[in-house]
Amino acid sequence: MSILVTGGAGYIGSHCVAALLERGEDVVVADNLVTGHKEALKGGRFYEGDVSNRAFLDQLFEREHIDAVIHFAAFSLVGESVNLPEKYFRNNVVGGLTLMESMVAHEVPYLVFSSTAATYGEPEYTPIDEVHPQNPTNPYGESKRIVESMLKWSDRAHGLRFVPLRYFNVAGAWRDGSIGEDHRPETHLIPMILKAAQGKVPSLKLFGTDYPTRDGTCIRDYIHVEDLIDAHFLALDYLRAGNPSTAFNLGNGQGFSNREIIEAARRVTGAEIPVEEAPRRAGDPATLVASSRKAKEVLGWEPKHPDVEDVIASAWRWHSAHPNGYGA
Repeated sequence: MSILVTGGAGYIGSHCVAALLERGEDVVVADNLVTGHKEALKGGRFYEGDVSNRAFLDQLFEREHIDAVIHFAAFSLVGESVNLPEKYFRNNVVGGLTLMESMVAHEVPYLVFSSTAATYGEPEYTPIDEVHPQNPTNPYGESKRIVESMLKWSDRAHGLRFVPLRYFNVAGAWRDGSIGEDHRPETHLIPMILKAAQGKVPSLKLFGTDYPTRDGTCIRDYIHVEDLIDAHFLALDYLRAGNPSTAFNLGNGQGFSNREIIEAARRVTGAEIPVEEAPRRAGDPATLVASSRKAKEVLGWEPKHPDVEDVIASAWRWHSAHPNGYGA
């Protein structure tokens, strides 16, 4: 039996494909290549298409013997989602619904869903656990919350068992620097810092310096992409063992301000990294820090890269080897 990875040519999806292949799994990849890069794939049988296209999915499931799906395919830019909410609901929600319908029709029993800490919105307390209220402050988080809700009802109606993994801030790159983060446009903090370190941009824009935090900038919890992928495999094993659907947070439980991340990157790269202060971005909560206690206790998950400088160093290896991203 095979594992289908949707959005497998994207940043996190390509790391999942690489790790699955290392485990000896039979991997099928579906990606429309709107934001993904085929050059990021280390193998697997590739199908170019959109998960919101039911005919495309039905043909794939009829051709392949799929045992489980790991679903990454989605748009994921917070700022863009605020400006173009309909784009996010059409892509993320309709794509999720279409995937669920096709999985039920073809009796594919397990789904590991790439969700997000953005479903929580502005935290009522930290660290955030899985029972924290979900009140998203942007359409991206809302789109993921809706898919989680649809999955709950599909499980009750059809027995489609699922695990939503609510990521906090994912960063870093594959251990040998061969695959990494290449978004176009790039909006994530660590890649933008490293572009400034390379001189690819004249300065780093620091969005928001008046948050109610220790230094006025946003505080986030950073998790290495390889640690994140390990949790997907544990979640899949959990479902295959007959356990009920449930959500897990994935983070390190440590909060770093944007200024602290910039200083850590200066230490790693040895570069000056000029900074230009800018107004807040719409939809950005002040603080997002995870409690991953449930994932550790239930799944046996433990991050292997808790040091944020190690995370930045792995990303720096990728950016140094690929100064212009994939295909360069």
